[in-house]
Amino acid sequence: MASTVRTTPLDEQLTALLAVEDLTGMNALLADAAPEELAPALERLTPKRRAVAFRLLPKDRALAVFEEFSPALEGDLVQSLRDSEVAALFAGLEPDDRVQLLDELPAALAPRLLRDLTPKERELTATVLGYPKGSIGRRMSPEYVSVRAEHTAREALERVRVRVDDAETVYTLPVLGAERHVEGVVSLRDLMRAAPGTPVAELMVEAVVAAAEEDDETAARRCAERGLLALPIVDSETRLVGILTIDDAVRVLQEEESEDVARQGGVEPLRRPYLSTPIREIVSSRIVWLLVLAIGATLTVQVLSVFEETLEQVTVLALFVPLLIGTGGNTGNQAATTVTRALAIDDVRPRDLCRVLSREFRSGLLLGALLGLLGFAIAALVFEPAIGLVIGLTLVAVCTMASTVGGVMPLVARAIRVDPAVFSNPFITTFVDAIGLVVYFLIARAVLGL
Repeated sequence: MASTVRTTPLDEQLTALLAVEDLTGMNALLADAAPEELAPALERLTPKRRAVAFRLLPKDRALAVFEEFSPALEGDLVQSLRDSEVAALFAGLEPDDRVQLLDELPAALAPRLLRDLTPKERELTATVLGYPKGSIGRRMSPEYVSVRAEHTAREALERVRVRVDDAETVYTLPVLGAERHVEGVVSLRDLMRAAPGTPVAELMVEAVVAAAEEDDETAARRCAERGLLALPIVDSETRLVGILTIDDAVRVLQEEESEDVARQGGVEPLRRPYLSTPIREIVSSRIVWLLVLAIGATLTVQVLSVFEETLEQVTVLALFVPLLIGTGGNTGNQAATTVTRALAIDDVRPRDLCRVLSREFRSGLLLGALLGLLGFAIAALVFEPAIGLVIGLTLVAVCTMASTVGGVMPLVARAIRVDPAVFSNPFITTFVDAIGLVVYFLIARAVLGL
């Protein structure tokens, strides 16, 4: 189909046609758009209009568009459709996609949907559903083609031809030995260019695998970093139970990255596209963090009240409070973001705590020295050298402390099995604000003799 250049966004065209109930125009517009273009457009519509537009899609295109939605949005749409439409959509999904959708639906609806599946599809879905949330077993596909080490290239290719329509992918094939243990993997390319009688055992390479109960982000990152088209998933006895394809691995990593970015900004991640998220859900994603940070900010108020007498004696010190706590918070955030990212890509691990602490201490000290010299020069020129010395020394101390704390906190979080993003920017900023002010006033008292 030739692509169409649109001068008006697709969602605006859909909205206009729905407003006048022009179903003929809607059918023509929906038939002309690709699923990848339709899904974002439907996401921008109101729930009622989204359901109306979705019902006008032919069955095959409806499934393709549905698969482009987030699981939470799929759950919203399912509850707006008729039972027969829902059953058809549910049956057309891959087992791992079905499980993600079930997690978003009311508990009473799940048994009904599973009951309408064929026995084979119900068994495949139950296999994925049996693994804990957050594990790679929950994201794998139990539909795969495997071959035996003793097969010839001809026999392996024939096995692929017979099962190609049922498999998630056939480009990388697990090679099994006795009792379904994974002995290696072989690529379809190698099978096709080998002589027909070549044993698979001579073509296979060592397999990189993941345990089904392993953390999904860890396994997905292994798949992406190794450049694998598919990662075999095994049970506790190293028997093959499924595969993770590269597209599913990338989706897991995108979800995790979105979650980390949100939490570093002090909010819970939204499970739906922004314009499709109810206001109450947006509020609930922010309010808890705001309350926690507001309570934490009372530490700063308490510190100021303790040093109120010092401020009364040298009122100019109050002018530098925003500068110092802002610099400390920014320094801590930079360190936390850098180390959190390094943790995510396995550049550092909790056992590297001492090395990270040393590097961040030295980095913070150097940053503080550079900023401190600048702060001393400006404050000394505008006010007096003693004030400049207070500002310079405080910047050195605060930057060193903030960088060290910011770098270490994500590692501590990982060691105690907490998402490092939770301990990242918001909490570090609150901590550094309070401790930085204590350091500031202690240095002022010592230098100015207060």
